[in-house]
Amino acid sequence: QEQTTTDSKKNWQVRLRGIGIYPDQSATIGIIGGDVAISNAFVPELDFTYFFTENFAAELILGTAKHDVSTTGSDISAIGGPTSFDVDLGSVMLLPPTLTFQYHFFPMKERKFKPYVGAGLNYTLFYNVKEGSVVKDVEYDNALGYAGQVGFDILFDDTYFINFDVKRLFLKTDVTVDASNLSPGLNIPAEVTIDPWIVGIGVGMKF
Repeated sequence: QEQTTTDSKKNWQVRLRGIGIYPDQSATIGIIGGDVAISNAFVPELDFTYFFTENFAAELILGTAKHDVSTTGSDISAIGGPTSFDVDLGSVMLLPPTLTFQYHFFPMKERKFKPYVGAGLNYTLFYNVKEGSVVKDVEYDNALGYAGQVGFDILFDDTYFINFDVKRLFLKTDVTVDASNLSPGLNIPAEVTIDPWIVGIGVGMKF
């Protein structure tokens, strides 16, 4: 009988992906109102997966990205500005380590195409905040969120494969903008929903 491709004897795998991060953002902004705009990002990402069985696995996803942030349509007439203005809030780095639990399966007899679904948690760290030239400071609260994913591996042999993966992080953070340089004592609170889609393609190795 011809031997089929299988990876059941190797419990670990590592992948290097190139990912696009596409925030699906919205915000409730106090005092000045408006909404939020967060830029897309394109970065490398590394992940490690451990297989408890041939079908069940846990994956730890590691990557970081820089995003530009601004408000849109904010009313700053109280400090002498227009009623609809986009306030530049500089940039911020996000580090969202994400742990998902996955179910993998082989829908085809030759066992080279292996799709999977997963769900789990992410904890996002906000760091290296650059507030830009408009306001004095911007603070982001680190946040716990949920994650879902779908993807597939195409196996070349027992060791090497390529991967396509789509994740959605469900992520909210509280933001405080210190605008006391524009008006004494002015602090602007905001609840920002980021909810990024993360689309990746890469290569992997089992060991």
